[in-house]
Amino acid sequence: MLDLATLQAFNHLLAAAPWAREKLAPFAGKRARLVLGPFPVEFRIAPDGTFESLGTGKPDVEIALQAQSPLALLQSRDAMMRGAHITGAADFAEALGFVLRHLDWDAEEDLSRVVGDIAAHRIVKTAAGFAAAQADTARRLAENVGEYLRYEQPAGVDKAEFAAFAGETGALERKADALELRLAALARRRNVT
Repeated sequence: MLDLATLQAFNHLLAAAPWAREKLAPFAGKRARLVLGPFPVEFRIAPDGTFESLGTGKPDVEIALQAQSPLALLQSRDAMMRGAHITGAADFAEALGFVLRHLDWDAEEDLSRVVGDIAAHRIVKTAAGFAAAQADTARRLAENVGEYLRYEQPAGVDKAEFAAFAGETGALERKADALELRLAALARRRNVT
């Protein structure tokens, strides 16, 4: 059921992207498996460059995305694909990976068919603003946690403290070397007399 919904979503995106279908069409009949965390989606490339459902079998290409890939997608598609593990036929894997990285959803166009152009534009603009605010909030939270750990609850050693400690250690080492030299000189005098 999830496979079918995922394939329909991809085919909807491919329908609006003739360049992607052209890139995949030479691989018609090739099998692929896209693993999104614990959910594998298996498909075959149709002669028109779309995805079609199929039973289980050995795929020509497998693209395994990490479990946190949906969160990485919020940053960018490149961030999502950065941790992907790709195995199989190199030319097919490269073409499929390229299509997955560059396939875009025109949400405003799809929404305009349901609610009209103006409402769709406002909804998409509001959603983009909300996503940007969430990303900004996450960035600020990370910065605040970093400052807290650095200044309030230091987990490591401050550079100034480390430099002071290194200076004291160096001075102690020099004094120990001088003491050793004095002891050696005293031992020589004792042996001479």
